[in-house]
Order: sequence, then structure tokens, then C-alpha cells
Amino acid sequence: MKILVVDDDKEIVQLLEIYIRNEGYEPLSAYNGKEALTKLNTNPDISLVILDLMMPEMDGMQVIKQVRKDSDIPILVLSAKTADMDKIQGLISGADDYVTKPFNPLEVMARVKSLLRRTQGEVTNDQPDVLNVGPLIINKDSHEVKTIKGDVIQLTALEFGILYLLASHPNRVFSADDIFERVWQQESVVSAKTVMVHVSHLRDKIEEATNGEKVIQTVWGVGYKVESH
Repeated sequence: MKILVVDDDKEIVQLLEIYIRNEGYEPLSAYNGKEALTKLNTNPDISLVILDLMMPEMDGMQVIKQVRKDSDIPILVLSAKTADMDKIQGLISGADDYVTKPFNPLEVMARVKSLLRRTQGEVTNDQPDVLNVGPLIINKDSHEVKTIKGDVIQLTALEFGILYLLASHPNRVFSADDIFERVWQQESVVSAKTVMVHVSHLRDKIEEATNGEKVIQTVWGVGYKVESH
């Protein structure tokens, strides 16, 4: 399994390559955004990207926007930017998770493994393979979401995980912490804003594909749910 590390700091790239190899993955490297896109185009079997935001030639935000035009590959952002708005902007742009510098490589690898589990379809195994929720048909095995008209909705692995979690427990309200712990498969150590941004992005995609259907409901002060019909 290949993991692409993109950072203009060669020491960071070399450090992460060591940890990636130790976990049994194959590291690839790039040192700016343009090089990253080239690597992704020439290595379609890359399973995940670890991406710095501040880089020469093309920054990380631009890379994310380009990648998200035709791919839902998991993207873990690394950046020295720590302000909440920077984190939120990164997630809105299409990143799946965010770690600030300086970082613990073990934490980075824990996030990597969690994202890869999501991509490989490790949603709760005791739930149906196909769910019909309002205007949506959700297939757990293929990680595919379609409208009843047959239009495919392109979701990231985490967006699919959130939707499947809510849809497989209709009328149950999940807090942001509940969603994070079940979908990210880690203890909740981030702001609820991280979950909020993913839910917002997910809603936008669903509403765009279904002419404004409100599938995910907010229960103010509590969390989110999908109502049964």
C-alpha cells in the first residue's frame, strides 16, 4: 500500500518515510504541490496523501482542490498553521484530517491507519449492506451513494462513514464526539468543529444531488440524526 508524503522540508519527509515503512507501507515523496500532482497521476495505486499546506510553486490547498475534482483519496494535512479557521478551511477544501506541526510521528501514523480503515470499508459489520434513506441508496460494500434517480454522489471516506453511521441508526441522535469516535475510530481529541465541517460538506453534496433534500438533521445543542421515513 503506497502513501505519498508531500512537504518542502526534506527532514520531515525522511522522518515520515521511516515510520511509514515501519508500518509496512510503501512511502513515496514530493516536495511541492506540482510534484505531488504528478506523482498522483503516475501512481494511481496511492492509497493516502500526507500533505503540507505551505509549499512553493503550488500550496497544499490548491493540491487538495485539484485532487478532489476526480478523487476521494484520503488526505491528511500537516501544517504549522494552528488557528481554528485554518483547520476549518483545510477541511472544507476536502482534507480528511489535520495535524499541526510540530507533531508526534506516532500520532500521524495513528491518523493514517484510521483513515485507511475508513477507506477499506470498515463500517460496523452488523448493519445492512444496502440502506435506503429518503432519496439515497447507500451501499456499504462498494462505499457508493446514489440518488434514487441513479446519480452517484462522490463522497470522501469520512463523509461516507458519517452518512452510513447516521443512516444505519435512524432517529438516533449522535453527538460530535460520538461521530468522531465511531467514524475516525479514535478518542475524540479534536474540536467539534472538525465534525461540523465534514457534516456541512456532506450535506452540501447531498442537497446538490437531490435538489435540496434535507437528509441529515441537526438537533441543536445535541448532535445530528437521519430520520426514518
